[in-house]
Parts: sequence; structure tokens; C-alpha cells
Amino acid sequence: MTRKCANPRPAAVLLLLFLEIVLLDTGSLSATVALAATAAAGSAFAVCSLLASRAAPAVPPTRVRTAIRDRARRTAFLPQRDPDASGRPRPRAPGHALPATVA
Repeated sequence: MTRKCANPRPAAVLLLLFLEIVLLDTGSLSATVALAATAAAGSAFAVCSLLASRAAPAVPPTRVRTAIRDRARRTAFLPQRDPDASGRPRPRAPGHALPATVA
């Protein structure tokens, strides 16, 4: 089973935050600490999400099919008690084809 590439959106957000701090701020200590904290939190989040994605077991397709089949068997069938009740359309037999649909 192949894995898709990681989503580049979080990296882009971190890059935009970094550029904003570097270009707009004068380099104060609070901006440096905020940048370091953001980078550390982003790196920790990326590592945790990578480890969690690799730790999750892959579900074989046969198990998915079995789950769908089991759910279909558990689903209760409730017939209509009064199919002729008001507001219920009656099924119609197929009639003649419309002139617009005949080729």
C-alpha cells in the first residue's frame, strides 16, 4: 500500500508566519521567542502526526466489505403499513415512449 505525500498546508502556514515576523518586526526578543515557540510546536505536531499515522494499522479491504455486509444484515426492513395513504404516489406501469425521446 502506498502512502500519499504529506499535506503542505501546515508548512506553508509556518513559513508565512516566519516571514511575517522576520519582515515586519524589528527582531525583538519577544518575536524571537514567539517564533521559536511556534517552530517547536509545529515540529512537535508534525512528529506526533507522523508517528500516529504510521502506528495506525491498515484496514484490509475484506474487512471493509464485511463491515458493510454486517451492517446491511442488521438494518431492519420496515414495510409501508399503508401504501395507499394520501400523499404517497402509486407506482405506474411503463407507458409509451415520449415523441421527444424516440430517435
